[in-house]
Amino acid sequence: MLKRYTFWFTAAILFQGLTGLFHSLSLFLTPIADNETERQLLELLTTYKIEAGAGFAPTYYNLMTALSSCFTFLCLFAALVNGYLLFKHTEPAVMRGIVAINLGTFAFLFVVMAYFTFLPPILFTGLIVFNLLAAFIFVPKIESNI
Repeated sequence: MLKRYTFWFTAAILFQGLTGLFHSLSLFLTPIADNETERQLLELLTTYKIEAGAGFAPTYYNLMTALSSCFTFLCLFAALVNGYLLFKHTEPAVMRGIVAINLGTFAFLFVVMAYFTFLPPILFTGLIVFNLLAAFIFVPKIESNI
């Protein structure tokens, strides 16, 4: 079982889905300041508008929400597409490429998360990368006739 790529790929899909769902909770929570410095920071994040040109004037909080939602949607999109491909029993030659694309994307995302964020997204992204790496190692290498 541990030598089948489908086991590891399924685990990666589950972690992608869980990460997307858990991270989506942050889109509905309002940050609360614990002290005066944090209150000032939150006040500026939510009220100071950046003149971005072309009539756009978002706050930093708007930008953080947009970036946060992108991470959520990336994880959910990957989980749904990968789950669909696994459900349709896509041939291993194609799946090797799909797993490689996922691995490259989420490995790069892991580096970004490790540098810029905090422990929960780092751990979840690391678990996704670990499972994708294991899936890539165990996916059968089938020679193409092309």
